[in-house]
Amino acid sequence: SSGINAEYGNPEYLNYLAQHNYFKEEEFANYLKYLLYWKDPKYAKFLKYPQCLQLLELLQEPRFRDELINVPCTRFIQSQQMQHWSHHFRRRANLVNNSTVKKEGEDKQEQKVEPQA
Repeated sequence: SSGINAEYGNPEYLNYLAQHNYFKEEEFANYLKYLLYWKDPKYAKFLKYPQCLQLLELLQEPRFRDELINVPCTRFIQSQQMQHWSHHFRRRANLVNNSTVKKEGEDKQEQKVEPQA
């Protein structure tokens, strides 16, 4: 599973494949279709970088594969990934912080409640 994660989630690797004409080969296009089995939840749950599934879906389109030879296209994809990750981790940190503050508040409330006689 690490292969599909590391490879097809990496725009620089996709640019390398485009520059070396892998995407022009029918066999390689068929291989990309074959890899779509990873979208099945019973396999997808093992992916460390699920964004590779979105890129794998885009790789089914010849026009997208053709564009990957352009470094600006690759850099744009990378910047979009970085923005997504930044937003995701910031949002996750906020959720964790909010749940910690809420839990601390609940703990203080429990301490204030005196047992009834």
